[in-house]
Amino acid sequence: MAERILKWLRGKNNPSTMMEAARTAVAATLSLLAARLLRLPEAYWSAITTLVVMQSTWGAELPVSAQRFAGLALGAGVGGLVATYYPGNALAFGVAVFTMGILCTAVRVDRAAFRYAGTTLAIVMLIPRTASPWTIAAHRFIEVSIGIAMALAISAVWPEQFDGFRKAGKWIRRKFGSFDSDSG
Repeated sequence: MAERILKWLRGKNNPSTMMEAARTAVAATLSLLAARLLRLPEAYWSAITTLVVMQSTWGAELPVSAQRFAGLALGAGVGGLVATYYPGNALAFGVAVFTMGILCTAVRVDRAAFRYAGTTLAIVMLIPRTASPWTIAAHRFIEVSIGIAMALAISAVWPEQFDGFRKAGKWIRRKFGSFDSDSG
């Protein structure tokens, strides 16, 4: 039974790599530091966003990130507006999510835009804070934008298939053998 569960858990089509771990750690850390440098109150949102965006490949990241920016802007705007008049109201939240879904469908944006719009709306509208909803919405927009931009920048300058690390890995395997327990 344990063998079967381990078999399900092991990545086959897109396994994690040390390269991915390093790229993601660097990108998320730089994103967090950039947001802190700007003294944003909840800088962790930029790191969280970077972690999400880094899970895509470069070819997929760029178009999906444009959708994420669109959804982020929509969610921040609607969140600021609705939270100004109905802060924390469950019915207003549901109506806002549905309205954004209809708008996203009408302009034919990808589901990534709708997911980011809904997530941003929820963060702006449902977490009680003392600051103005528009200030909260602006902070979320900036923090998440930093996260998306940092993920794209790191992916551009440090591609997933960076040959230098691949060549070093091959050299290490030739010199020291494989560390994979499945190889015998």
